[in-house]
Amino acid sequence: MANSTIIQQVTDPVYILSAEVVSPQVSFEQMSEAPLNYTGDQLSCVEPDYMQYVDAKLIRRMSRIIKMGVAAASEALAHAGVQSPDAIITGTAYGCLADTDQFLTRLVEFKETLLSPTAFIQSTHNTVAAQIALMLKCHNYNNTYVHKGASFEAALTDAISLLEEGDAQNVLVGAADEITEKSHAILKRFGLYKRAGESLQLPQGNSKGTMAGDGASFFVVSKDPQNAQAQLTGFTNHYKSVEPPVTIIDTFLREKGIALADIDLVITGNNGDLTEGKHYRELEQLFEKDKLTTFKQYCGEYPTASAFALWMATHIIGQGHFNNKRVKQLLVYNNYLLSYPTLYLLKAC
Repeated sequence: MANSTIIQQVTDPVYILSAEVVSPQVSFEQMSEAPLNYTGDQLSCVEPDYMQYVDAKLIRRMSRIIKMGVAAASEALAHAGVQSPDAIITGTAYGCLADTDQFLTRLVEFKETLLSPTAFIQSTHNTVAAQIALMLKCHNYNNTYVHKGASFEAALTDAISLLEEGDAQNVLVGAADEITEKSHAILKRFGLYKRAGESLQLPQGNSKGTMAGDGASFFVVSKDPQNAQAQLTGFTNHYKSVEPPVTIIDTFLREKGIALADIDLVITGNNGDLTEGKHYRELEQLFEKDKLTTFKQYCGEYPTASAFALWMATHIIGQGHFNNKRVKQLLVYNNYLLSYPTLYLLKAC
């Protein structure tokens, strides 16, 4: 599938009613005023009190990623005023790594005998979406997409399709990925991470590597604009495109009939890696520097980090300003491992 392109365009208005995350930042407000700074090669999620969302008897059976997903989804539904969505759709690249690790470890320790099925059952990639449905007693459409750096985009594509075809009115869509001690050690061998990084200085990095992150992001999307935080007017996802980023963005905006000057803010996925930094700096050919900002200093790098970017963009549009400048229309550009160029176009409702 090398050098192929998959594109999804939003043809009708899609409204984001709510956007919630469990991430290395406490909240959007706290992140805006005093973001948390991390050193080393990894950012760690600030996890909420899960007793607010999950029955105490169930918590001990849930792995970290399931609890993060359930918490973010519960907050998104509560803020949107939706009790039971018409569909639950998630995207994940890694799935439930902790449960997978636990199952495989016990498989070896017990020599493939007397194994408890719990870790195996909860190790599948669709566990987060399934657990949310079980808690809500929701028997509607439920699906999970596992497409590496395009996992969240695949889930969002499905959600938009359901809305445009009239098969759903409100859809809960999100993404969740975790990094464990063992998975981090494996990925570290490939030289993906800096030895001594500092998260808030990450976009200015001029050396190889980035900082790892993880988290869960959930949204309630609808065709109904009432009480919406933002409108998603455009969305495109490519795979290993040979075109430079300036061409991808310029083509995308021209097809939407939007001039470069109409974009108030551009949020990019610069993760501090030397090679990727050069890639994102090409956008300075299109936009003034004061219109460019980044997001991975807040969440770290992971395959579904673009969902965090969409969360950040939604809240910026909702409040109408960023760094004391008016923001009515913004663009998100992320390119995970320089193989999955993704664009989101949002505007105020």
